[in-house]
This record gives sequence, C-alpha cells and structure tokens, in this order.
Amino acid sequence: MTELAPPVETAPYAEPVRAVSGRWISLFATAWLGIWMAQLTPVQLLLPEQVEAKLPGSDWVGTVMAFGVISGIAGLFSLVAYPLTGALSDRTTSRYGRRRPWMLAGALLFAASLLLLGLQSNIVGVAVCWVLASVGFCVLTSALTTTISDQVPVSQRGYVSGWISAPQAIGTILGLVLVTTLFTGRLLGYASMAVLLIGLVVPFVLHTPDATLNRAERPPFTFRALAAGFWISPRKHPDFGWTLFSRTVVNIGNALGTTLLLYFLKFQVKVDDPDTTLIYLTMIYMFFVILASLFLGRLSDRIGRRKIFVILASASQALAAILLAFFPVLPVAMLGAGLLGLGYGCFLSVDQALATQVLPDPASHGKDLGIMNIATAVPQAIGPLLGAFVVAYAGGFSALYLAAGVTSIIGALAVMPVRSVR
Repeated sequence: MTELAPPVETAPYAEPVRAVSGRWISLFATAWLGIWMAQLTPVQLLLPEQVEAKLPGSDWVGTVMAFGVISGIAGLFSLVAYPLTGALSDRTTSRYGRRRPWMLAGALLFAASLLLLGLQSNIVGVAVCWVLASVGFCVLTSALTTTISDQVPVSQRGYVSGWISAPQAIGTILGLVLVTTLFTGRLLGYASMAVLLIGLVVPFVLHTPDATLNRAERPPFTFRALAAGFWISPRKHPDFGWTLFSRTVVNIGNALGTTLLLYFLKFQVKVDDPDTTLIYLTMIYMFFVILASLFLGRLSDRIGRRKIFVILASASQALAAILLAFFPVLPVAMLGAGLLGLGYGCFLSVDQALATQVLPDPASHGKDLGIMNIATAVPQAIGPLLGAFVVAYAGGFSALYLAAGVTSIIGALAVMPVRSVR
C-alpha cells in the first residue's frame, strides 16, 4: 500500500529557499492536468449540452443565459469556498500537513459531484451538482496553489506557475477529445473525468511533503476573526489590492473574449463549419498559452521582473479583442486567437508568481491566496451570462470584444502602482 510522503519538519511559515525538484514539478503539473480536464471539459461541452437538452426550442441566447445563471450561482459559492478553505488549511494541524487533507477532500467532493451530475435529468439537479463540483474544485485548487508560496522559492515561482496554465491548455483539448471519441455519452463522459481527476491528483498528495503545524503555532480561531480576515484593506496593503483588482479585470476581459467564440463564428463571421473552426482556433490559442506560460514565466524568474510581463500580457489580450471587434473575419480571428493565447499564457504564470509575492501575512497564505483565486474563478463563472447580455442587449459582438479590450487595458494599468515587486 502506498504511503504518504513524510511531512516536512521545517517551520511552516518560513520563506522557502530550496528549489523544488523536477519530480515535484512533474507531479504538480500532472495534478493540474487532471483538474483542468475535470473542470473545463464540462464547461466547454458536457454541461452546455446538458443544459440545452433541458431547454428544447430555446434560442442560443436563452441557452447561454441558463448556463450563465448556473455558472453564476457556482461563482457565488466560490466567493466563500476559496478563502474559507484557505483560512481553515492555514490552521490545520494534521500530522499529514496543512494542505494535503484539503486537497484530498476537495478531489473526492469534485469527483463525486461529477458522477452525480451525469445522472441528473432536470435543470435544478444539474445546477445543484455543478455547484457542489465547483466547491470541490475550489477546495482542491485553493490548497494546491498555496503550495507555491509554501514550498517554491521566489526564483522559481514564474516557471512553476506556468505549470498551472500549460496543463490548462492541454487539458482543454485532451478532455474534449476523450469525451467525443472514446468516452462518449453524458454519464461516461462525466465518469471518465472524475476517474482521471482522482488518478492524476492523488500522486501529488501521496508523494510530496507538506509542513506540519503545531497546535501551539496555530493562530487563534474565532468566527469573527475568520470573517474579518476575508477583508484585506487596500489602504494598509495596497500592493495586494492592486494585484487583486488587476487580476479580476484581466480575467473578466479574457472571459468576455473567449466564452462566446462559437457563437461569434456562427452569427458574426458566419463560417461554414463553426465547430471545426472553433477547434482550430482553440488549438492556436492553446499553443500560444503553453508557449507563453512556460518560457515567459521562466524568463520572468531569470530577470527578476513581474510587472512588465503582466502589462504586456494584458496589452496582447486587449489588442486581440479590439481586432475582433473591428475586423470580424476568419484570418483576423486566427491572429486574435494567437495574441489572446500569448497574452493569457504569460498572464497566468507571471501574475500567479506576482500574487504570491504581495501576500500580507505568512500565517495566512492559504486564505489570502484563496481571495486571489476568486479573481480568476468568478469572472470565468459569470463570463457566459455577462457576454450573452452584452451581445443580446448592448451592441452585439463588436460591443462584446470592445468591452473585453477595454477591461484588459484597465487591468494592465492597475498593476503599475505595485511597489514591492518589480
């Protein structure tokens, strides 16, 4: 029987100085591959099809609105699940470490919810199960991302963070291929993602150490202190506030630019085969996400600079969106996909590293990164609903991509006042 790696004996609040190994990074990347397949395959295909099947005769705006409402409800739960999990893991005194019990609990909840989701026959059941799956996703990823600040030295954080975003790109394509060619059918599709999730996350939980926290070192716990900790004053901690704001706005811009791309191809560009065209554009996008997240993340580590990469990444996304707004033709869409992938891949890796360097208190890294993670999860959850509203009632696809471009520019400007990180 496989045993857990022994816990780390060093102080849990100490700043890490020893580089993590290639084996650690491989297990970390593999875990994220499983997570992204389990999260994005339902978002991209299984869940929209399930919602559409329950709303026969609806136009695409109505279907997207229904899907957006479900995603939005899940996003509301994410507002609580991320920082709450982080705060509780900061105080966990398990002999297996602070983060690993929460990773395992989140993975099991996530996987079980996906299995139940495949059995649902009404829209309420779909919504409830997706909310539970989203909570499991938040619990798991809150603990997993905190291992960067716990175990990875600053000089490696851009590169290691790139191994969050590169598996996202691979997982999106791989998950779609698996459920459309090998594990066909709704129940089998959800079940395959659940099994792969557990199979790819558990090796990281088993084979990577995690610092233990003595009860004497645990911060005092009260519900009032826990609730108060969810608010981090931007006046007292301006770098945290600016980074959080920048991350939120840039992710809103990315969500607006990507979530309705299929409908943009169908109704604005009017290509003959929008499904196949979407796959091609997605492959271009993902190629540049992988390229940027790994190489630019490492370059950021080497030269010791973060902000310029975040600014350029946001500008690249803005340019892609503005091109789509004014030139809605397929060649420009292909160029836009490359620019969007280049910008978002760079942003995902470098901004994650930047976020770990502006955390106010070593004793609450889990909670503070949980708050940071809200800025990624909630925009993606509300993106379909917000985008459908803009297209239907506020100017069509041109207005949608202009909004995406403007928000990305605002996100780039928002990171400039950060002073503690170059």
